[in-house]
Amino acid sequence: MTDSEKIDRILLEIQGMQSGMQGMKTEMQGMKTDIQFLKTEMQGMKTDIQVLKTEMQGVKTEIQNIKLDIRNTNDRIDNLEKQVKQTECALKEEIRKECNLVLDEVERVHILFEKHRNDQSVHTA
Repeated sequence: MTDSEKIDRILLEIQGMQSGMQGMKTEMQGMKTDIQFLKTEMQGMKTDIQVLKTEMQGVKTEIQNIKLDIRNTNDRIDNLEKQVKQTECALKEEIRKECNLVLDEVERVHILFEKHRNDQSVHTA
């Protein structure tokens, strides 16, 4: 092989390497584009996650408010139940008093009737 053939062969090898390098540059440019796309996608996901976190915080706040409302409602129900029991006891006591008054009056009328029946001076027929 002559020097000229050797140089031609080396030149062909260099051209092949240049072509290969150009192919790698093209592939690297494609990878850069893909990486940039992935970065954009990840940024979008980060934004979506932040929105979800904000919404979750709002839901947590609403749940806390609902829990507080339930506690307040339970307290009101407890108070109403106490009032009903107190009213019930007071009404029972009033009914007992009224019954005792009626019984006392019935007894008084019976006593008067017995006195009248036993008093012969009022019966003059």
